[in-house]
Amino acid sequence: MKKTIQCLLLAAAVAQLDPNTCEAQSKKAKAEKWPAGTSPQEVGKRVAEHFVLTPHTNFGRSTPPKVITYPETCTWYGALTFAKKTGDKALTKKLADRFAPLFGPQDTLVPKPDHVDYTVFGAVPLELYMQTKDKRYLELGQRIADKQWGPPEGPRVKPESHVFYNQGLTWQTRMWIDDMFMITAVQAQAYRATGDKKYIERAAKEMVVYLDSLQKPNGLFYHAPDVPFFWGRGDGWMAVGMAELLRSLPKDNRNRERIMRGYKTMMASLLQYQAESGMWRQLIDDPESWPETSCTGMFTFAMITGVKNGWLDAAAYGPAARKGWLALVSYIDENADVREVCEGTNKKNDRQYYLDRKRNIGDLHGQAPVLWCATAWLR
Repeated sequence: MKKTIQCLLLAAAVAQLDPNTCEAQSKKAKAEKWPAGTSPQEVGKRVAEHFVLTPHTNFGRSTPPKVITYPETCTWYGALTFAKKTGDKALTKKLADRFAPLFGPQDTLVPKPDHVDYTVFGAVPLELYMQTKDKRYLELGQRIADKQWGPPEGPRVKPESHVFYNQGLTWQTRMWIDDMFMITAVQAQAYRATGDKKYIERAAKEMVVYLDSLQKPNGLFYHAPDVPFFWGRGDGWMAVGMAELLRSLPKDNRNRERIMRGYKTMMASLLQYQAESGMWRQLIDDPESWPETSCTGMFTFAMITGVKNGWLDAAAYGPAARKGWLALVSYIDENADVREVCEGTNKKNDRQYYLDRKRNIGDLHGQAPVLWCATAWLR
C-alpha cells in the first residue's frame, strides 16, 4: 500500500509536466494492483452507467416519485465525482442531462430544503457547477445551502429548532447521526464551489456538537440515544461525513483537531470490528449479525480517504481498506446492482429488529458508497 501511494504521488508530480503521462502511470499502477474486474475504474464505470439508466426513485413509495430523496442524491453525487476524477466528460454530460428537466417540466422533483434529507440535494447542483461552470447550478445549490442556515420556517419547525438556530447551528439539527453526512455534505460542497469559508466553518461547528454529544468512548455511535445499538449504516454516515469534511477543512480551522480526534477514534474501533472476509456487519459489534454492504462501503471510503491524506497509518489501514473494497465488489451482480443492502431503517430499541431488516438488491443506499470508494481510490 505504501508503495502504491508513493507511485500515485509520483504520478501526480509528473502530471505537472505532462498530464497524459500522469494518467498513463496511474492507470498502469491500478491495473497492476487489482484482480481482474475489481479495479476502481472498472467498477465505478459500471455502477455509474447503471445509475444513469435508473429512474428517479423514492424508496418505492410512489411512482413517479414526489421529490428526489437522499439515496438518489448520494448516488448522483458519487457518479459525478467519479466522472470528474476519471475525466469522463461523456458520463458528466449524461449526469447533467439527467438534471436538465429539473430546471423545467420536472422542477417539482427538486426537494424543498426544509429537512436534512432534502437539503443534501444541494450537493448535486454544486458539483455540476464545479464541473460545467453553468451558474444555474451554483444559484440553486448555494440557495439550498444558505436556506439550511436561515431562520426556522415551515411546518417542520419544532421548539428546539429555534434553540439550535440561536446557537449558530442549523435549525434542521436533530441530533441524529445521519445528519453528519446530510448537513456537512452540502455545506462542504458550497465551500468547494465558492471558496467562502463560512460554509465549511458551519459544517465543522455542527460536527463538533454532534461528536461531543453522541460519540461513545469506543469511537462509535448508537443509532439514537435511546437505542443502544451500533447500526452499521448509521455509523457509516458519521464516518463518511467526517472524512468528507476533513478532506476540505482548512488546516487552521479551530475545530479541525477535535474532528480529527473523533475520526481517528472511530477508525481505530472499526479496524477491530472488520470481519475476516473484509466486510462490516449490520450491527457493527455483533458477531451474529449479517455482513452489510452499505456500511462496508462507507467505512472503506473513510479509511481510503484517511490513508490517502496521511491521517491514518498506511501499514495498518491500507490493507483493511483494500480488503473492504474487494469484499464489497464481490457483492455486485452482473447488472451492477449491489446485494445485501439494509433497507431504510428507523430506530427501534430491539436487536432482532435490526437483524431482521430486509436485505435489498440495487438499493441506492448501497450503490452510492461504491462510487464514493471508486473515486477515493483514484484521488
